[in-house]
Amino acid sequence: MFQYLAKRLIEILITLLGITLLSFFIIHLAPGKPTDFLTELNPKITPEARQKLEKYYGLDKPIIIQYLQWLKRVAKLDFGVSFSTDRRPVWEKIKERLPITIKINLLSMFLIFVIAIPIGITSATRQYSLYDKITTVIVFVGFAMPAFWLAILLMMLFGVHLHWLPISGLKSMNYDSLSTWGKILDQARHLVLPVFVAAFGGIAGISRYMRSSMLEVIRQDYITTARAKGLPESMVIYKHALRNALLPIVTIVGLSVPGIIGGSVIFEQIFSIPGMGQLLWDSVMRRDYPVVMGILTIGAILTLVGNLLADLCYALVDPRVRSS
Repeated sequence: MFQYLAKRLIEILITLLGITLLSFFIIHLAPGKPTDFLTELNPKITPEARQKLEKYYGLDKPIIIQYLQWLKRVAKLDFGVSFSTDRRPVWEKIKERLPITIKINLLSMFLIFVIAIPIGITSATRQYSLYDKITTVIVFVGFAMPAFWLAILLMMLFGVHLHWLPISGLKSMNYDSLSTWGKILDQARHLVLPVFVAAFGGIAGISRYMRSSMLEVIRQDYITTARAKGLPESMVIYKHALRNALLPIVTIVGLSVPGIIGGSVIFEQIFSIPGMGQLLWDSVMRRDYPVVMGILTIGAILTLVGNLLADLCYALVDPRVRSS
């Protein structure tokens, strides 16, 4: 196991290096420069002043030199300083936004698995039944419905017409004057719509994967043998079949980690949530290279660690992997 982990860690470092290299070059290919936001609105700016700004931000050097300097700082766990007017360290900006995004996405992932896995199991055990057909139609609607359109519909229904739920932010204006339980309830009301929008597409996808995997497993010979022994159907499904049917789901969980940041851009912009997705969008629009690279690097690390954890979870789910 130690040799396997060491090998995987080396692979992760090499992959991470390649990801950062490609990301650094790609974001510099985008039209515009960070200094444009400081100079385009000032008609009195001179070419000499533009050059001084580019030198100040280090943009006058060859791109490979810029990347090596950035890589040297990251090796010391320093993502640099933002190009924005506040000149704050990148890690401080990320640190204050990361918990918000992680909390919303963890809640949405919990909701996905609590709903999707039972739906997938029940659809597989009742194949071609009315329940299976209804869930199939709902799932296809979930696949086809854009997240931003669903968010707007829910905001209009529950926020504008019914006035049941807030439609933006994480806190109300009177949040500081509320009691402890009032603050918890207020935050929960603000999180209902973002969490549901973030989870809706995942529920559709995971339930279909679970159904397909369960159908394949329950047709195996060892399931037929377990039934022939007279075991209760619930034990056959939830003890023998479910563990093997979860293997593809474990892989999907590892691959869904990038959605913690990438998928947050849409609903955080719509619901005005100050998380990593909103920070990434604003940084891309402002050509704030250090912040963009910091967020992309963290996303890459989460992705690679998620894949490693998925591989390790195989050993917990499948005894054959553990013995090998």
